[in-house]
Amino acid sequence: MQKIKIGFLGAGGIARAHAYSLQAVKFYYDNTPEIEFTSVASARKESREQFAKKYGFREAESVEEFSVNKDINTVFILGPNNTHFEHLELALQMPSVKNIYLEKPVCASEEEEIKMKELLSSLRSDINIMVGFQYLQTASMREALQFWKSKKLGNPIHFDLKYYHGDYLQSSYREKRVTRLTPAPDGGAMADLGSHGLSLLVAFFNENLQILNALQAGSFDDVPEGSDLFSSLSLFDKQTGAAGNMSASRISSGSGDLIHLEIYAEKGTLRYSSHNVDFFEYYFEETGQWIKQPVGSHYKPVSSFPSGHVPPGWLRAMVHAHYMFLTGDMRNSFMPDLNHGLAVQRLVRETADYLKIFRAKITE
Repeated sequence: MQKIKIGFLGAGGIARAHAYSLQAVKFYYDNTPEIEFTSVASARKESREQFAKKYGFREAESVEEFSVNKDINTVFILGPNNTHFEHLELALQMPSVKNIYLEKPVCASEEEEIKMKELLSSLRSDINIMVGFQYLQTASMREALQFWKSKKLGNPIHFDLKYYHGDYLQSSYREKRVTRLTPAPDGGAMADLGSHGLSLLVAFFNENLQILNALQAGSFDDVPEGSDLFSSLSLFDKQTGAAGNMSASRISSGSGDLIHLEIYAEKGTLRYSSHNVDFFEYYFEETGQWIKQPVGSHYKPVSSFPSGHVPPGWLRAMVHAHYMFLTGDMRNSFMPDLNHGLAVQRLVRETADYLKIFRAKITE
């Protein structure tokens, strides 16, 4: 396989997670290509140099220097949300780059969304782009999606998805993450957390989900009103007639990091919770029985590190996402490409519009 020469655009917390996962891929999968950490670029010289030294990157560069580095053939876009589109444009202009891993959200405004669609229409045929919706690769979620696509439960009727945590209740936590408290669609709970939930719903249903309404709750003096701390959407799938709710929260006390999905269908129900990552559940109306489907770390190709029954977690899903990205081996997997990322981004953007309507209504 061609040697993968990786460049990071971004040297923050999510970049550390990607560095770890990339280093771990070879422990899980035998057919992993050779990986070289070639360059890391970020706005601050001190942070990129510390990152390069700590995680084994050959060079620490400015973004301008990075853009003309001909050794890089794989770019990970990991900077602040409002730099993602700019950095994607930059990566696409680097002739040596063949693979781009774009962290969510794919962009931060409707103008950028339109420009990104134009980029997509003229994309080089040799470019591989993957968007960072790693929850799609959680072992139980992968299996649940495959089961749902089998149509054994029939057509959906209604659904509910929650993505909750409570860290932003703490003022000290908010102070450290001011850049994430910008107004939607650049920031806020729906852009940061809800985009993962919307990605899951797009995968289970389709890219044409419609938002019919939105509301938000929670306020602090140090948080702009346009930055939703909790938001809830009413969604409709015109293709199947299914309707449902999706909510995202940064201020749900005691929830931990929770993703909970329920889909009620003609012949039964599907249920998954990240509080029980070892399994998903389904119910058949005909038998009147709930069935718990254990999954463990069931990935293809089969991984025996550390063993097949070890509980899967967030980083394990990222490791598999990297394996898919680097090898093109998509078996039993949903590939979140740029089209998928743009479908999610449309929903995030429309959420911001509906939240403005909601805020106007409650102040009348």
